[in-house]
Amino acid sequence: MITWFEKHYKISWVMTIFIAGFIFYISSLTFSGGGGGGGINKAVIYHIAIFLFLSLFLLISMVKGKNKSLIYIAIILAVIYAVLDEIHQSFVPGRNPSIKDIGLNSIGIFLASTFYLIRLRFKHIYE
Repeated sequence: MITWFEKHYKISWVMTIFIAGFIFYISSLTFSGGGGGGGINKAVIYHIAIFLFLSLFLLISMVKGKNKSLIYIAIILAVIYAVLDEIHQSFVPGRNPSIKDIGLNSIGIFLASTFYLIRLRFKHIYE
């Protein structure tokens, strides 16, 4: 499946832009109440998952399975977007920027990057 997205990288760019737009939209919403008590809640899962998918499609779009030097640029862009998302939330009534959210987003970015790097390392096995 990833090979297909690498060959059709323009679709990967569309997915990347769609996910970035979705993140911006969700960040523009005002939520009532707090995040809840201990344990893993929906917000934690959302932050990790959405940035995992954003990063994965960004990596696929930029690297295309070939240019490994762009991996670090893709990671940096994803982290910058995570920071900008939190700054954007500071302008939304009822929302506040959070270092914790940037950390959760970074976990998703790290997981996607690790997965993609492993996939590139063993790419010859799957083709």
